[in-house]
Amino acid sequence: MANVQDHIIRTEYSEVMQKSYIDYAMSVIVARALPDVRDGLKPVQRRTLYDMYELGIRYDRPYRKCARIVGDTMGKYHPHGDSSIYDALVVMAQDFKKGQALVDGHGNFGSIEGDGAAAMRYTEARLGKITQEVYLSDLDKNVVDFMPNFDETEKEPEVLPVRVPNLLLNGADGIAVGMATSIPPHNLEEIVDGVIAYMKNSDITTKELMKYIKGPDFPTGGIVINQDDLPAIYESGTGKIKIRGKVEVEKGKAGKMLLVITEIPYTMVGANIGKFLNDVAALVESKKTTDILDISNQSSKEGIRIVLELRKGTDIENLTNMLYKKTRLEDTFGVNMLAVTDGRPETLSLKQIIEYHVDFQFEIATRKYQTLLAKEKDKQEVQEGLIKACDVIDLIIEILRGSKNREQVKKCLVNGDTEGIRFKTKTSERQAQKLQFTERQATAILEMRLYKLIGLEIEALMKEHEETLAHIAKYEDILNHYDSMAAVIIKELKAVKKEYGRKRRTSIENAAEAVYEEKKTEEMEVVFLMDRFGYVKTVDKSAYERSKDNGASEYRHVFTCMNTDKICVFTDKGRMHTVKVMDIPYGKMKDKGTPIDNVSNFVSSDEQMVYVASLEEVKASTLFFASAAGMLKLVKGEEFDVSKRTIAATKLGEQDRLVLVQAADAMEYVVLQTKNGYFLRFLKNEVPEKKKTAIGVRGIHLGDKDEVEHAYLLENKMDYTTEYKGKNVTLNRLKLAKRDSKGTKARV
Repeated sequence: MANVQDHIIRTEYSEVMQKSYIDYAMSVIVARALPDVRDGLKPVQRRTLYDMYELGIRYDRPYRKCARIVGDTMGKYHPHGDSSIYDALVVMAQDFKKGQALVDGHGNFGSIEGDGAAAMRYTEARLGKITQEVYLSDLDKNVVDFMPNFDETEKEPEVLPVRVPNLLLNGADGIAVGMATSIPPHNLEEIVDGVIAYMKNSDITTKELMKYIKGPDFPTGGIVINQDDLPAIYESGTGKIKIRGKVEVEKGKAGKMLLVITEIPYTMVGANIGKFLNDVAALVESKKTTDILDISNQSSKEGIRIVLELRKGTDIENLTNMLYKKTRLEDTFGVNMLAVTDGRPETLSLKQIIEYHVDFQFEIATRKYQTLLAKEKDKQEVQEGLIKACDVIDLIIEILRGSKNREQVKKCLVNGDTEGIRFKTKTSERQAQKLQFTERQATAILEMRLYKLIGLEIEALMKEHEETLAHIAKYEDILNHYDSMAAVIIKELKAVKKEYGRKRRTSIENAAEAVYEEKKTEEMEVVFLMDRFGYVKTVDKSAYERSKDNGASEYRHVFTCMNTDKICVFTDKGRMHTVKVMDIPYGKMKDKGTPIDNVSNFVSSDEQMVYVASLEEVKASTLFFASAAGMLKLVKGEEFDVSKRTIAATKLGEQDRLVLVQAADAMEYVVLQTKNGYFLRFLKNEVPEKKKTAIGVRGIHLGDKDEVEHAYLLENKMDYTTEYKGKNVTLNRLKLAKRDSKGTKARV
């Protein structure tokens, strides 16, 4: 027990929680969600590419099943679930998401329209050529540090030796804890030119860098329309880039014009293409535009092609501007150039990203040429030993023939130790005692084959030695002179640009704000219909008159209103929701309509409708409110003419609910019916007029556990009958009493 006590640490709970959460947050930030500024890759991407490299799935070899790649990566390097690895693999193979696809996929890897990739057991992949040659080359030359994997059974690179600023080339997006990164992709040729410009002048400004790197280059093309904002965005690392789709006008059949979208904003990739089509259809349905006759998505592997067929005489510029304003054909890409630098997250400017990249390139080059230099010096040592051995080959043969074992020969070659070796002459022994080969040279001499003594082979050895000396001089020059190393890096960058560069896809300009004149809606009277399931629609008044005998009784709420009006929905929770009539589908009597909670904040599962009317009708009325707790009031309808979509229509006590809201102007009597069978009739003018924020006055004296179940407003000289426990009760014949009395118990 004493031992247990010794291990109990007493500390402040909040401090433990704070430290644990910070540790967790940093783990997510550094080890999962954010890319490293050096190679522009997240850990899952880096590990997947390295695993493919280790498995030998090169660009010039057959494809391998993605399931194999995912399983191997998860088992060796990334124990965070197969879906995260496969998702990363799929995205690296999608050329519509990446500026440069890093994986060559074979099979269904999804589409630009949001279709998902096939399961990993069906798809195959291999490294892209650029990935192998630009991202993974020289890993065998000790250019980056390796670290143990999660269970210390394998080694993995801390970073890949990427030769181009991948953070800019492919961009990045990721959500960490308390921070997120969003970097747009750029053009390979431009960023190479920018890096070279920085290497030639490290004092270059961001504005000067932008002579080479014009701005983002999205794989979907499109148009960046706020060019003047880009310098500030690239200087600070944050900002908003406005992008538009590319629209062309073509001639259609019968003299009709076609508006063809051939490029889309990068943010529209995936499900947002479908949303765009739905948004255009909604504009047509809601009569916001009558110029579009048909919309079709004719996109294919060749590219995007969304066609809008237009009515003759359409103002195309105005319609295009409306699409920019009302749909995602114009959108915003939020830039936040956040990456991991030296183990911590940092928001970087364009120049800082290039600075970190160039520093990394010099580190890679230094380590590469140090490794190559060491290898060449090893070769030099061996070659010089073999050349020297050729000059005294007869002596070496005599030593070999006179020795008893390999060790005896080696000692003689390295130290001139002749003990135990038989020589033909003393002269040979004295010459042998002068030998001073190195250990490596002695080993090479002992392993040398006899054919190496042929004259031509000796000449080849001499030539190889000269090449080795030339390499050593070259590598030492690169390592000792900044300009020489910079020249090598620049040469490699230019080779990458020549091999993999392509023309810019995204246009960059300063475009005027999209302005369109919204056509005034033609004001007309319509009939609002709501069925018992809460589906709503509006129809032409004459169409309703023709059909009202055939099933119009199935609708719970039916009234006429103007199409420019609003519908007010009062609920038992004391709230009022408003819906623009224009937002409700206008159609035919046979149309189903749409659920009211699709066009309002109304949630049918949470609250029940008590009263539905047009805003004009509400404004022209005095509304009567009655609650289950028996609280009553009258409220002027003008109070409900508000701009908010949802407001508190009345104040309710705890656990109370509305049982009636109704226009009360033409009514004379109030009848309250309780759950326990009490009925109370009194004059409406006993109910005071209050503000909508008031709770009201008590209408009936309720017994224990009793509540108002129904409330009725009655006109004069008309019979109103309701049923209670199987018997009819004539409401207007009930004894007239005073408000806030107990009422009369119904006889059953």
